[in-house]
Amino acid sequence: MRLSEFRQALKDEFGDAYSRVLTRDLILTPFGCTADQALAGGASARDVWLALCDETDVPQSRRHGAGLPAARL
Repeated sequence: MRLSEFRQALKDEFGDAYSRVLTRDLILTPFGCTADQALAGGASARDVWLALCDETDVPQSRRHGAGLPAARL
């Protein structure tokens, strides 16, 4: 997942304003920091997206990101 895809998936799932709040303020348990901090520290956008989905209870069916192809496992 590219960073641009991450940002689009956030916007599609949570809306523009709330996605900014989530990435700035929500502490992601696996990283011990926010999504913005994790990305700045070198974490992959995919790993951050999945952690954010876990923290916010995004259903499995939407974890690939709205409007994006389903992730290959």
